[in-house]
Amino acid sequence: MEITWLGHSCFRLRGKESLVITDPCPPETGYVIGKQQADVVTVSHAHPGHSYIEAVTVSGKVLNRPGEYEVRDILAIGWDTWHDEVQGKERGRNIVFHIEVDGVRVLHMGDIGHVPAWEKMPEASSVDVLLLPVGGGRGVPVATAAQIMRHLSPRIVIPMHYRTPATKRQLEPLDRFLKEVGTGSKETLPRLTVHRATLPTNGTQIIVLAYPQK
Repeated sequence: MEITWLGHSCFRLRGKESLVITDPCPPETGYVIGKQQADVVTVSHAHPGHSYIEAVTVSGKVLNRPGEYEVRDILAIGWDTWHDEVQGKERGRNIVFHIEVDGVRVLHMGDIGHVPAWEKMPEASSVDVLLLPVGGGRGVPVATAAQIMRHLSPRIVIPMHYRTPATKRQLEPLDRFLKEVGTGSKETLPRLTVHRATLPTNGTQIIVLAYPQK
């Protein structure tokens, strides 16, 4: 599977026979994702920065509710969580999606605002790639993002939803998260190709992806 960061919380997950777009974002976020195609689009919540499905031609299904789904060879589970620490009273709900493509298990945390009840999402404990919001703002604080990473111990973490030269949102820069987890600056890759057989086996690797330039 090939993973490309399109900006904010939006990724393209390209499998051998399938294509997933997560949390498509509009130009108002500072990122221009262009016109995309997908078999499945996941939407963690209805806020404009995460639900710009107008940019995607969807041949299969838009997943914007909790539940279990199978679309072609894509397996997905969505769990109801909150966008804040007061059970949605401030910013509403958030859906965490577990997505399996080509045997690789990806967990997209959306814009989660709290540490979830892990016992309610057992599949999360065996995640291979964690797409984690690390910029604070209206999501979890940087220290909580690090706590989530350590609890899940994924093979790979790809940070998202942080401040870059492109974004217009009030978010923390990536360096804050890297310092929190005791990691120095990272080389930025244009995309990441992941195979089940070649996933890291020793600890968790943090991979920083570039976003498309205007």
